Amino acid sequence: MATGSKRSLFARIRGRLIREFWARYISMLPVSPLSAGGGFERGNPIDRLYIERFLEQYKDRVRGRTLEVGDDSYTRTFGGDRVAQADVLNVTASPEVTIVGDLSRIETLPAEAFDCMILTQVIQYIHELPTAVRTIHHALKPGGTALITVPAVSHIVADHWRDRWQWLFTANSLGDLFAPTFGRENVIVQSHGNCFAATTFFYGLAQKDVSRRKLEPFDPSYPIVVTMAVRKSGGDVV
Repeated sequence: MATGSKRSLFARIRGRLIREFWARYISMLPVSPLSAGGGFERGNPIDRLYIERFLEQYKDRVRGRTLEVGDDSYTRTFGGDRVAQADVLNVTASPEVTIVGDLSRIETLPAEAFDCMILTQVIQYIHELPTAVRTIHHALKPGGTALITVPAVSHIVADHWRDRWQWLFTANSLGDLFAPTFGRENVIVQSHGNCFAATTFFYGLAQKDVSRRKLEPFDPSYPIVVTMAVRKSGGDVV
């Protein structure tokens, strides 16, 4: 047998043995995740790698008067001295909340008030998505930007928001949702993740538990997060 044929046969046998090993290993994985909270108990969750990288990419848009949902942690991290006023929106009042209400009611937010809105993992909880899009457009200043992230695949978070979870998204569905109101030219959508990222995310592993190198490649068949920077027409181009 020629040397090339021997190498080809060896590669096929090796590949089959590797596949059989992983099939047996995966079949032994537990039914329940290590963390029911998506990895927060163990550290920074897998999906936050893509979310925070996206915010870092567009941090120059976090400026002027801003709005974030829940708290202003990302506003402070990525906006810094560029932020003149940081508002916080939530459906319930608390000391750090400056606006009580939700995105499904357009009267919740003032018109053309915000230079930037940070909406990370928020709109999957809103049933009336077209209304939420109109509210975001209504509240942004001309030239303002909304930085939005949504889940493509996810566990349903086991907290008091579980019963309000409505949607998962693709890049196409998110872009098509916002394009009619904002204009396709003002919408930049990306997907992030791969099979390894999705699997470890479902099992509740944190970023510290896995190789960062394995989270880097993008596989369009296995996105876990969709990100979108959407700009309201008018104003200065940033």
